[in-house]
Amino acid sequence: MHKKITRRAFCSMLLVLPFPAQAQQPKKIPRMGYLSALDPTAESARSEAIRLALRERGYMEGQNIAIEYRYTQWKVDRAPELAVELARLKVDIIMVAGGDRWIEAARNATKTIPIVMVGAGLDPVRAGLVKSLARPGGNVTGLTNLNRELGGKRLELLKKAVPKVARVAVLYTLAAPGTTREVKELFPVAARALGLTLQP
Repeated sequence: MHKKITRRAFCSMLLVLPFPAQAQQPKKIPRMGYLSALDPTAESARSEAIRLALRERGYMEGQNIAIEYRYTQWKVDRAPELAVELARLKVDIIMVAGGDRWIEAARNATKTIPIVMVGAGLDPVRAGLVKSLARPGGNVTGLTNLNRELGGKRLELLKKAVPKVARVAVLYTLAAPGTTREVKELFPVAARALGLTLQP
């Protein structure tokens, strides 16, 4: 029976990677799946930071941990295929460095392998990926770029830094549905409270 995962930071998740109990068996090297929305070059800074965090905890790639990298190169239609591939490899954990649709692809590929969101997706509760931020349930946990509160805070900081500001231009991409929702629904509420006019 699958245990539900409580919200934990990535490093805590690494502590639960399984090792065989019997001393006479060779140690099983944990395998981590890494599903990215980007390509290897664009993803290099984040993946290197993760490798550094692993090294700080005694995990050396190629020695006592294996990492299976899969890059969709912003082709979201590739995410389901690559997520299924990672699940078939029976990795111990899947890290997803992509938005809601990449996380959903991983969740659809497996209900048992723990999935860790790495700062992706604007609102995983609203997207139906987790039950709540405090108790995600299921096999999805991790970090999110939840901007509902942060967008308003950024506008507040701008108003404090430049008190006379009245109009604010906001650049965003239509290709990112979460960003569009933030600009159209969330920013205007904060802007009105601060007496600002938004120009998307």
